[in-house]
Amino acid sequence: MTKLDRVTSRVTCFTARNVDTDQIIPARFLKRIDKEGFGDHLFADLKPAEVMSVPDARKRQVLIAGPNFGCGSSREHAVWAIRDFGFRVLISTSFADIFKENSLKNGVLTIELDEATYRSLVDTFTKNPETEMTVDLEQQHLQYGAIQTAFTVNSFSRTCLLEGLDELGFILRHDAQIAAFEKSR
Repeated sequence: MTKLDRVTSRVTCFTARNVDTDQIIPARFLKRIDKEGFGDHLFADLKPAEVMSVPDARKRQVLIAGPNFGCGSSREHAVWAIRDFGFRVLISTSFADIFKENSLKNGVLTIELDEATYRSLVDTFTKNPETEMTVDLEQQHLQYGAIQTAFTVNSFSRTCLLEGLDELGFILRHDAQIAAFEKSR
């Protein structure tokens, strides 16, 4: 997994409520067993202009999503599609729990903000779509212009993202201690 410590990018806003995993990546595209190629089918049935009509959409790494983003089934493919499209950071007021966990486990940072801060972000980036945002996971803040906002991420997910590890990689980095323990038993 690729490390995620700091992202500076222009932002895409797609603020529809309750976008479910089947809308993120329709089931008919779930025929692959690797994580590559799903980005070509992101939002295939919705075709939101906020995403699809932006000429450099695949170069933008931050998506401001609507409330309850990723609800529905627990398909990991939804996160794979988002990541393969190019997004590394998702911001909303809320994410479906399983989607949020799948995102963090697959190298996509999810940031939940209060309604007022979220509204301010949406207003800013809708009016000024060329404005860049910097998301700093190490310091746990995002910044655009002179505005800086703090966010929190659980310490395990933060460590894994910063070090580019999935859960198995995290365990394997303790291989020597595990082997020593097993040998002493």
